[in-house]
Amino acid sequence: MQNFFTIYPVLFPVACGILGLLIGSFLNVVIYRLPVMLEKDWRMQCEEFLAEEENDPTVSEKTDERFDLLLPGSQCPHCQHKIKIWENIPVLSYVFLRGKCKSCKTNIAMRYPFVELLTATLSFLVAWHYGFSEQSAAALLLTWVLITLSFIDYDTQILPDVITLPMIWIGLLCSLGVVFVDAESSIIGAIAGYMVLWSVFQLFRLLTGKEGMGFGDFKLLSLLGAWLGWKLLPVIILLSSFAGAVIGVALMIFKQHSKDKPIPFGPYLAIAGWVAMIYGDAIIDGYFQISFA
Repeated sequence: MQNFFTIYPVLFPVACGILGLLIGSFLNVVIYRLPVMLEKDWRMQCEEFLAEEENDPTVSEKTDERFDLLLPGSQCPHCQHKIKIWENIPVLSYVFLRGKCKSCKTNIAMRYPFVELLTATLSFLVAWHYGFSEQSAAALLLTWVLITLSFIDYDTQILPDVITLPMIWIGLLCSLGVVFVDAESSIIGAIAGYMVLWSVFQLFRLLTGKEGMGFGDFKLLSLLGAWLGWKLLPVIILLSSFAGAVIGVALMIFKQHSKDKPIPFGPYLAIAGWVAMIYGDAIIDGYFQISFA
């Protein structure tokens, strides 16, 4: 396979783009179902605790119905029409169905094909940038995770530990093979990434009495530090602040976001982290060239 993609290098990004379409379809499932799964689990834990406190063995939310990333199968949320395989082809099914459920004709959210196309596009760019290499495999995984975290955080203002914590460890493990950075840079990056935002959080709370961000943001920056190293953390912080300012103002101007509703910071960290992964070194080199020109 390596020889094949060496002879035809352009086919590797194309193959990754197609794979990205399929992965994007799965990410839609994760984005929707994982928060529901977590909420069900938290609710059950709370009710089990209360039942123990009251010596009541019954828990009202217990059910034998399975709900996870695999079951039940995909269905229309309005009419519960079971979606067939040919109705679930990334992007194409949306086009052929004209954006409507085949059964009840309810509009299908544009987000589904958008996530699929976004995943395909970013996967193509990653493969184009790194070529057929271990860096591509790692960067693809990180890209898919950042997409998932961004949309979950936008919807629920939650960055699930079940994703962020394992990814921190995977980033540290990758540093042993120097996939992106060495182990020293990765360990320092993971620690510094968490402590930087934790310090900002504590200072903001001390000055205003309010919490400016969630602990999930600390873990996400720690994740990016573990994967990309401490040297790119300033780039990520600056880019995320810039992206947050621009996108946040745009959302308010076009009335896509209420002024009273907090804007999650996770998507901006994810955007900045992905840009830094691909262009971080070029950004740093360009900065020093301009500064010392």
